[in-house]
Amino acid sequence: MSTMTLALTDSATMLRRNLKRMLRYPSMTVLLVGMPIIFLLLFVFVFGGTLGAGIGGPSGGRAEYVNYVTPAIILMTIMSAVQGTSISVAMDMTEGIVARFRTMAIARVSVLTGHVVGSVIQAMLGITAVIAVALLIGFRPTAGFGGWLALTGVLVLMSFAFVWLAVALGLASKTVEGASNVGMPLVLLPFLGSGFVPTDSMPTVLRWFAEYQPFTPFIETLRGLLMGTPIGNNAVIALGWGVVITLVGYLWAKRLFNREA
Repeated sequence: MSTMTLALTDSATMLRRNLKRMLRYPSMTVLLVGMPIIFLLLFVFVFGGTLGAGIGGPSGGRAEYVNYVTPAIILMTIMSAVQGTSISVAMDMTEGIVARFRTMAIARVSVLTGHVVGSVIQAMLGITAVIAVALLIGFRPTAGFGGWLALTGVLVLMSFAFVWLAVALGLASKTVEGASNVGMPLVLLPFLGSGFVPTDSMPTVLRWFAEYQPFTPFIETLRGLLMGTPIGNNAVIALGWGVVITLVGYLWAKRLFNREA
């Protein structure tokens, strides 16, 4: 078989390994999916009445706010999966399994590819669960078939980009405990963007940061595809950020993995 065929076969094997780990330890998946759902319920039912009235719109209150905040919660779901990826990679690096893989005739790239593809699948399953809960509590997207198709593409790109970054962060962490904390800023950054309140309501310095950090164009692109709001150049900026984050994460992860393994 060709080198490419062997790499794909080994990557599929590593993917099955990671999927079986997800099934064997469902508590991790429940935790990673449960946190965004808790944030969704918290913001809609505790703060949604006031924040929704402030945002305005034809319906106002909670009904308006659940439509506004759901894209941010979807992004947080990806970041939660990213945090789990860092932990899984750090566990492999510290528990000796990678050293065992080195003695086997497998493609080196397959070890990381299995983590990446498995985490993207986990993120998409988490997003599906979050959207289902959002629909149950009043989320009413206006997207048609084309919008949902474009949304899926954007979500896969975002997941792929940030998962590669998470792999690099997991490889850079010296301990599993360190890996569990290193991705926390990614979970918190949506709060400092347009995810929960419009950026024009923020103080000047914070507004400038919120408008130019990468999470805001991602959120505005998701919101535009789901709710039909103007996207402007946010889609192009989000695509650019996705490509840059993917390249940085992949090259950094490859360098760290080759050095360690």
